[in-house]
Amino acid sequence: MVLLRPVALLLALVVSELHCLPWFINVSESQGPGTILKFFSLNCSSHTPTLKLLRVQPPTTFFNPPSLTRWQGIYVGKLTLSSSARLDALAVNHYELQLQYTCGNYVMNGPLSVDVQRDPGHIQCVGRFASPAGEIILVPETVTPGARLYTLLLPGLELQGAQMSITSAQDPPYFPGPFSINGQGWLRAPPQGLKGQTQKAFQLQILVRAGPSQSCRGMLIVKVLPASSSQIAFLEQEQNITIPEDLVPGSKVVQVQARGSDVRYEILSPVPCPLFSIGRADGVIRTVAPLELAPAAGAAVTALQVKAFERLRPWASVELHLTVKVRPVNRWPPRCLPALLVTQIPETKPVGTVLSTFTCADPDSPGSTLDYQLRFHSPPGPASLCLNGRVLEVNATLDCDTPGACFQHTASILVLDGGQPLMTTEVPVLVMVTPVNEFSPACVPRTFRVREDAWLDTLLGSVVGTDTDYPQDSIEYYTFGGSATFAVDRLSGEVHLLGTLDYEQQRLYRLTVLVTDHSQDQDPTSHRSGSCTITIEVEDVNDHAPECEPPFQELTIHTSLGRSMEVTKVSCRVPQEPQRLAFSYSIMGGNSQSRFSLQGAILVHNDLMLGPPWPEQPHTYELLIRVADAGPSIPHLSTTATVVVHLVPWRDSTVATRTHRTTVPSVMTPLLVTDTEAFWQPEPWFVVVLTVTSALLLLALGWLLSRLLRGLAQVLPAPSKPAQALLLNSIQGTEESIEGFMESPRKETLQQHFDGRAQDSRESPSS
Repeated sequence: MVLLRPVALLLALVVSELHCLPWFINVSESQGPGTILKFFSLNCSSHTPTLKLLRVQPPTTFFNPPSLTRWQGIYVGKLTLSSSARLDALAVNHYELQLQYTCGNYVMNGPLSVDVQRDPGHIQCVGRFASPAGEIILVPETVTPGARLYTLLLPGLELQGAQMSITSAQDPPYFPGPFSINGQGWLRAPPQGLKGQTQKAFQLQILVRAGPSQSCRGMLIVKVLPASSSQIAFLEQEQNITIPEDLVPGSKVVQVQARGSDVRYEILSPVPCPLFSIGRADGVIRTVAPLELAPAAGAAVTALQVKAFERLRPWASVELHLTVKVRPVNRWPPRCLPALLVTQIPETKPVGTVLSTFTCADPDSPGSTLDYQLRFHSPPGPASLCLNGRVLEVNATLDCDTPGACFQHTASILVLDGGQPLMTTEVPVLVMVTPVNEFSPACVPRTFRVREDAWLDTLLGSVVGTDTDYPQDSIEYYTFGGSATFAVDRLSGEVHLLGTLDYEQQRLYRLTVLVTDHSQDQDPTSHRSGSCTITIEVEDVNDHAPECEPPFQELTIHTSLGRSMEVTKVSCRVPQEPQRLAFSYSIMGGNSQSRFSLQGAILVHNDLMLGPPWPEQPHTYELLIRVADAGPSIPHLSTTATVVVHLVPWRDSTVATRTHRTTVPSVMTPLLVTDTEAFWQPEPWFVVVLTVTSALLLLALGWLLSRLLRGLAQVLPAPSKPAQALLLNSIQGTEESIEGFMESPRKETLQQHFDGRAQDSRESPSS
């Protein structure tokens, strides 16, 4: 049918050019001689091209040399199957053809790959059976009647249920009886046997059918040979051989030997033999395929029927039954799924949670029982994971809230088979435990104290937050509402002063501190928070001096000798701090001859002095009284109150009813002097060191001065008598001057003090 295709259709399919090499074509094994495999379109305008078939691999005569014809200015090449073509996909399914194209001096080689496709519905008689000469079978005349003489094997027929029959005549007397052949291709001897049929050749035409339309023919020629006069026999009978399954193809199994002349060997059963072959001349049985017991359980035991015969007298033969047992060999370790386990689980997973189920199988023995063992690498010890059969589970509570407890568990599953030698497979396991933010942070309420004169950014203390989740220090601090006078550091929790304080305006502050955790969960957005209240107490600082009412007093008192009397009471207070009532009082100036003293805030005149000097005239004292706060607060602030006392003494000649009055200006402007004292109080050890050092220095100076005086005494001569008299007079004059200087204060009636206030000129400072 291919040859009858129109030329136009053929040219429509010709799209290949020379530069398209190599080509690939598929052909069915049912295609016969003359089938066109490929068309080629070649351009060669100035020369006559040639197209040659150089070689075929594997070598065969199934392909004709390519033809080349000119059509409408182009050259068309054609490749066809030869008359001897018998394509068989089971025998050879791929041919490689090497083509050579020549156009003048241009030569190019290219391959053509031919793939033979299997045709299930095709029957083909191949080999010498299908040739005109036929397949020759040599049998001795002593063959058993009805014995199997030959097995006809055709590729593919074992799957199609072919029917075979002998179509040629088997008439006596030439034929002793009819030969028979069954659907399996077994050719059997006549029931009458072949005794006496020596040197005869029986031609048998065989018809092979597979279905109503598929058939082929071939010829078998049975030649009867005379019985052998010699005896052929195997040296050993009925052998049982055991071999390991790991023998590679071509390995020697056993060598059988038969006694006879030029003996040849062949395997009679099974035919075909997929696992073993025998050397035709040496009788060595070898493996021809891997002895895999897992995919092919039938390979465990193979019963071989071996035939030994003489080459020149094939009818002289003997048979041997040989049993080959294949012993399983443990060659492959178990194969597991998964081959590697990497997983992560949160720390809150309960005990018994399934992490993975391992499925393992032994390629050498499918379905066999395997042993699973759990081995820990880091951390050591089966604390957190366990293996229950093939199931990996959580064995203990996973806790990430202690340092070093939340980590990666590295282990391995060791899988062992029961073969010999023992084969193992190790499945690495990596389980990463991830933290979960389970607990809320908390902080303890605290109370801080701060002086009201504290500087800005003063550290008051720290809020300490705690969290059970690890890491415990992943806490941030925030203030919630409250005063803006204080701030809490976001990371350290330190409380700092941001504004000024005033004890008199607000003495107590309360701040709500919010503590929030972070970085304690696999999810970075997962946070928990808590809160606590801190109390800040403001400590009072003495920042206001006392004020006296009035700050200036002028009084006139009459005193008598030997009596004391109360002059006045100094009244002072701190208007900004009315609760402050403790003050100290002292006379700082104007108290000449110590006539006055203070009993608390009361000024008392003391006139207990007996004898002179007794003032005979009125005397005015201007007293400066220092008033300072006496509480524990520092610094101690003070003020000065001025009290002018006009002291009028009583005389004997003075009438009791007569009183001397001194006019005091009604309008006087007091001057308020505030004296702030700052003192340094050294440490006790410093005082001791300073005292000892001063004493040592004085001793050193004294010793040095004494040495100098001794030196001067030795250098200077003794003074003369006139000089001694002069020195004595000088000393006496000096003593008189000192006595005159001591008497001058007694003559003063009023010690002058300048305190910045004006005085009345009409008053005499002395009586």
